[in-house]
Amino acid sequence: MVEQRVNIPQLQGYSCFACGTANPIGLHLTFYREGDYICSDITLGKNHEGWENMAHGGIASTLLDEIMSWAMIYFKRSFFVTRRMSIKYLKPVPLHTPLTAKGMIEGEKRRLCTAKGLIQGRNHTVLARAEATFALLSDEDLRVVPAKLKEDMNKLFALIKGMD
Repeated sequence: MVEQRVNIPQLQGYSCFACGTANPIGLHLTFYREGDYICSDITLGKNHEGWENMAHGGIASTLLDEIMSWAMIYFKRSFFVTRRMSIKYLKPVPLHTPLTAKGMIEGEKRRLCTAKGLIQGRNHTVLARAEATFALLSDEDLRVVPAKLKEDMNKLFALIKGMD
């Protein structure tokens, strides 16, 4: 059975390198849900290169952190920060080739959530995988988050809740 693809709204006007719409050199990722996974499709180019014709490892790690973060946004609808992330690079991440990043929530214990992410290439070959722990922010921690961002994120959380 093929999972239904559900596009996820994104914030407009922010400069996040991975998902920001206002960052002229960013990745401009968009996201969708398929079952328990949040996904993003991208084809990396010459500006993302490490070794010739391969994505820089930092770009791959950014994709993994971001896809797991959007799994947190979608499924937890909470403010958080990445606390720890481990990555295993299995194969080179090629340039000029369609890729899919996938992230899912694994579990939650107190104010910590765990997630898994992967980058797939052609034929669903797993090129890199990651595990991460995210810390949910307390109301006190949220004092440093700008009011406009809090407002926009809360609107996004409400939109996502309406998609269930």
